[in-house]
Amino acid sequence: MDVGHLVTMANDIAAFFDAEAGKDGAAESVRAHIARFWEARMRRAIIAHEQQGGDGLSATARAAVRRLAPPVDTETRPRRPDSANQ
Repeated sequence: MDVGHLVTMANDIAAFFDAEAGKDGAAESVRAHIARFWEARMRRAIIAHEQQGGDGLSATARAAVRRLAPPVDTETRPRRPDSANQ
C-alpha cells in the first residue's frame, strides 16, 4: 500500500470539501467520504500513518483521519448462524 498516494488522495478530498463545506464541516465530510468509499486496508493504512505523525497530511485531512473509526476485520467477526439450518 503506497501511503504517499493515500495522503495525496486524502488531501485532494480535503481540498474539495474545504471549498464546498467550508472549514467547519470539511473534516466531517472528508471522514464520511473515506469511511464510505475507501477499502478497509486503505483506511487502516491512513490511520496508521496519521498515528505515526501524519507526514504530508493537510490539517483538514489529518482531522478527518483522526475521526475515523478503525475498520472491523471481517474475518474475525463472529459468523451469524445459517438461518436455513434452523
